[in-house]
Amino acid sequence: MSNPHDRMVDNGPYNHHANPSNHHASPSNRLGTERTALIIHGLADVAAIFLGLWILLYMLDANEANVFVDFVHGVADWLAGWSQDIFTMEPEGARVFLNYALPALIYLGIGHGVAAWVRRL
Repeated sequence: MSNPHDRMVDNGPYNHHANPSNHHASPSNRLGTERTALIIHGLADVAAIFLGLWILLYMLDANEANVFVDFVHGVADWLAGWSQDIFTMEPEGARVFLNYALPALIYLGIGHGVAAWVRRL
């Protein structure tokens, strides 16, 4: 357009069916896909929160006889059961931090990655 006063050419309305990325996605399928991704994302976040909360409670020397602390410890142990004793160094605080932080990071990475992949479907 050389002259700013020239009229723009109207190519007609936008056809969303012409976009290949939306070819198979109906609005209801998109909503289901987004919900699925949100659930996966949320579960990964909740798992990481429990693991991080246990690390924090342990580092602050929380009373393990307390019902809440015991619950958080039980959930964190279940979530990190596969990774226990990967690190066996001293002091114990560093060992607890690494043995619970590693699965938290893995859950976040995998959960957010899978959620992003589902959103692209």
